Amino acid sequence: MALIHILDDAFDAAAPVAQLLARRRVAVERGAKPAVGVQVLVASVAAEAKLGGTKGLAEMARACGAKSLVVVSEGAAIFGVTEELGGRMLRVALPTTGQVALRDAGLMMLVDLIGGQVQAMVAADAETGQLLDLAGRVARTDVTVFINGPTGSGKEVLARQVHAASRRANAPFVAINCAAIPENMLEAILFGHEKGAFTGASNANKGIIRAAEGGTLMLDEISEMPMGLQSKLLRVLQERSLTPIGAQKEVPVDIRVIATSNRDMPEEVRARRFREDLFYRLNVFPLTTQALCERPDDIPVLAVAMVRRHTPAGQPLPMLTQEALAALVAHDWPGNVRELENVIQRALVMQEGGRITAADLLIHAATPTVTRLMARAV
Repeated sequence: MALIHILDDAFDAAAPVAQLLARRRVAVERGAKPAVGVQVLVASVAAEAKLGGTKGLAEMARACGAKSLVVVSEGAAIFGVTEELGGRMLRVALPTTGQVALRDAGLMMLVDLIGGQVQAMVAADAETGQLLDLAGRVARTDVTVFINGPTGSGKEVLARQVHAASRRANAPFVAINCAAIPENMLEAILFGHEKGAFTGASNANKGIIRAAEGGTLMLDEISEMPMGLQSKLLRVLQERSLTPIGAQKEVPVDIRVIATSNRDMPEEVRARRFREDLFYRLNVFPLTTQALCERPDDIPVLAVAMVRRHTPAGQPLPMLTQEALAALVAHDWPGNVRELENVIQRALVMQEGGRITAADLLIHAATPTVTRLMARAV
């Protein structure tokens, strides 16, 4: 069932918008009449006028169950967004650039405004699309998932996507970084403890695993988990129960486990740093995220989404120029998505006049020099 419906009457951008949404694996349809059950209704100002204005468009949205309206005015001088109906309607002023979709910052911003209402994960590359297809299929089941990939390549975002598409979507998604917690604390944090179980345990704590009851537990950087705890985690996966520290009885748990790592796990197993039986218990359905440089079509849409994310509410959204987009795609991104996010945040500081140029990106600069900042200020 389509989540987004585009009224394509007098809407030149309807086709590229639908194509970019499809790359993001958002279910979208076009036509004169939306089906019941869509969440977002998109129309041009001309289509709104034919329906009798805002009232007619709102009535159509109400009839099909749409909770959000997006009305697009094409041919604007600059990109702009205004809210109406208490935020349920967005009016978007969209410039016409004549550029292909992945070089048109305004078009990509529009797509992010629409698609972000139904799906958080941003994508445009064919390889990422295939990964999302696999994630969607595994989400329909309850099998354990192991996500492997370079640091900063979006493993947690993918894990959240699996959770959001599963039957557990309305239950908690709980993530814990196994590398960030001291070994002597990790067991109590994961499995919980009874009051008085150890010095300082003044109150009982149910632990992270039981906090995810009914939902999804993501064990980030699972390869950093101490060997002693690996055996206890294996028992939880096998028996679907755990024994909190200091307790005498096992407690049943109903969770879906997603584990992630940036390491070569077969090598970790061969080196006896990770239990082979636990690895195979976790690796029921493997997913692999790629380095950002291996999925270049994701770079422009991610950059635009980050501009929107990091622009303070109520402020105009700056637009990436074609030269800036080309520079972003040309970079090799050794730090993956995290590096891209840092670059976009720097560019938002440096930009002036609502345009982010290639010079604003400072891709190769760890910190902009005082001289450069003063020169830009003059």
